[in-house]
Amino acid sequence: MLVSATEMLNKAKAGKYAVGQFNINNLEWTKAILQTAQENNSPVILGVSEGAGKYMGGYNVVMGMVKGMIKDQGITVPVAVHLDHGSMDGCLKCIDAGFTSVMFDGSHFDIDENVKLTTEIIEIAHGKGISVEAEVGSIGGEEDGVIGAGEIADPNECKKINDLGVDFLAAGIGNIHGAYPENWAGLSLDALDDIQKLTGATPLVLHGGTGIPDDMVKTAITLGVSKINVNTDLQWSFAAATREYIEAGKDKVGKGFDPRKIIAPGFEAIKVTVKEKMELFGSVGQA
Repeated sequence: MLVSATEMLNKAKAGKYAVGQFNINNLEWTKAILQTAQENNSPVILGVSEGAGKYMGGYNVVMGMVKGMIKDQGITVPVAVHLDHGSMDGCLKCIDAGFTSVMFDGSHFDIDENVKLTTEIIEIAHGKGISVEAEVGSIGGEEDGVIGAGEIADPNECKKINDLGVDFLAAGIGNIHGAYPENWAGLSLDALDDIQKLTGATPLVLHGGTGIPDDMVKTAITLGVSKINVNTDLQWSFAAATREYIEAGKDKVGKGFDPRKIIAPGFEAIKVTVKEKMELFGSVGQA
């Protein structure tokens, strides 16, 4: 069931759990995530970066694939298709293609420009029933060419963006994309608490969900985080399973060279990882 992310995240905030955004890269990623969501009766958000959208052939291709898969696979749990770290142009193209949710990442602009552009996206998206995520304080690391210094967001700036009417808000609290370094100081939970106090009932978003200790994730959920983004973990799982298949020489046995057979172990590994995250986030059985 294709929906915007608004209702599922408001429900998650009220219920003290989080919905996972799992980024997709191709058909196998999409199928694995959707099947796992259905098997675990969990709402789910399919994240699409601008780079991944381009790789898959365009945003219309992405929506055609997701709609067809929901229909033919009998997916009945709530599913949102969400642009991740979108530019103004990317947001407009995804809105036109039928995405049910978009993120406008204005964190690299000054706050006044961020407010101006976020306001424009909200007006356009809400007119079509599409949910909007905004960001204050850039997320550290690099994801698909989007580079952030890794900042602790100003709670007052978070309030300013929140008051525009965003549906959910991403705020930098020391989180980064990709692998966390050994000397990482951890999430600034005090900053998260301050942000929640000023943004009220708005669901908060935790980017860079790979590598954050489980206890820290659970604490963040109690402090208003209702959406957690996972990408690198799935890539690692897929790569490890695929590497094992090739290094074991299974591609040289019988029809083992069939690309469907080569990809199968990675597909199953994605499902295992997605289930683990859904259990951690508390979304199992919440559809």
